[in-house]
This record gives sequence, structure tokens and C-alpha cells, in this order.
Amino acid sequence: MNDMNYGDKGKIGLIYPSAGWVMEPELNEMAPEGISIQATRVPLGKTDVEGLNKLLLSIQEAGELLSHIPTDIILLGCTSASFINGVAYEKQMIADMEERTNIKFTTTSTSVINALRNMNIKKVAVATPYIDEVNVKAELYLKENDIEVCSMKGMGLITDSQIDAVKLDEVYRFCFDADCEEAEALLILCTGLRTIPIIERLEKKLNKPVITAIQASMWNALRCIHINDHVKGYGALFEK
Repeated sequence: MNDMNYGDKGKIGLIYPSAGWVMEPELNEMAPEGISIQATRVPLGKTDVEGLNKLLLSIQEAGELLSHIPTDIILLGCTSASFINGVAYEKQMIADMEERTNIKFTTTSTSVINALRNMNIKKVAVATPYIDEVNVKAELYLKENDIEVCSMKGMGLITDSQIDAVKLDEVYRFCFDADCEEAEALLILCTGLRTIPIIERLEKKLNKPVITAIQASMWNALRCIHINDHVKGYGALFEK
């Protein structure tokens, strides 16, 4: 019997869109022993620029709720909300949240960039569930971080419910088709797409690293709280 209390090694606070249901199970699946995920929700209507900016209005209150427990780090687990206004906005948001909660704060977009840098990846093919106006913002954000986008393919979905409902085999086929030869890695954006079970399968087929929003979020959150476990089964990122 394991006599450790939940979160003895670390507690990750998660701010997640209200209509999503994929990220929490995938984070819990990847979490090493002694790591717990504590989640709260923020409202999100459409996953367009307007809807994502409305979501951002709620994150301070959500962060304060998570600060009521001894959280080690808070993660904004919405990729598009964290990149939608660019790098400078995101950095200021992180600073503001850390000042308000007195807890280390990060985002999925920051996690993705840190993961790509850790793997020395400069060129990516990108698969997303987003509409075009959000894909444009994603590419701008990646370019701001000196990441070249060789190709980008979006599903054109407009709500979290639509995104989270995409079947795993559909995600696999879509992401496989989104790759291009010159890309050093395949990047799968959005914490609403189920990806954890297909990372290693894609890596073997494509013969390159696959970085996903949820995978990178867990990897980065763990590294931020000095947990360096090499978790097997979730791609080259965790094994580096």
C-alpha cells in the first residue's frame, strides 16, 4: 500500500476551459507517483479570438481559488488563450498571476516553447483543431519565439466540446497527414485534443519527435518544480 499523501512530491494547479474534459485525465495518466493535479474551470464559449480573450478575464479569480491549497505551480491549460495576444502579453500575464497568487505560474504555450528548445527544434509542422484566425495567431507566436512553421493544418473547429469529442483515430490520421518532410518535429497544439496514447506511435511512423500541448504542459510543470523524472511511454521529450 502506498502511504504517501496526494501531492506529497508536488501539486499542479490547473486552470482549464469549462467545456473541456480531455486534459485532466491525460495529465493524471502521465503524473509520476506523488504528483497530484488540482483543477478549476474558467468559462469559454467559442474558440475564436473574441472567445479566448473573454476566457482571459476569468483567470485571476481562478488562480486565487487554486492558491487556497498549497499548490506548487499553477498552469493555464489553454494553449490558444495563452498565445492569442503574443509573447509580451503572455509574459506580463505570468508576472501578474505570480504577483497575485504568490505561486509560480506557467502556461501551455510557454510549456510548448520550453519543450521545443529542450529538444533543439527550430522547424515544426503544426496540427491544430483551430479555425484560421487562431492558426494565424499560433504561427505568429511561434515565429516570435524563433520557431519556423513549415506547414500548419487546422480542423476548423469552433468550440471546446467539438474539439474534445474528436476520436483518437481521427486525431492520429489528421496529425500524421499534417507532417511535412522538412519539419524537425510534429507539434500538436490544443489541450482539448486527445494525444497521449498516440505520441510514440506517431514518432515511430514519422521518425521524428512529436510534441503535444498536454505532454509539454506536464513536462514543463514538473521541471518548474524540480521533478526530473524520465517518464516512459509519452515520447522523446520525457526521455531526453
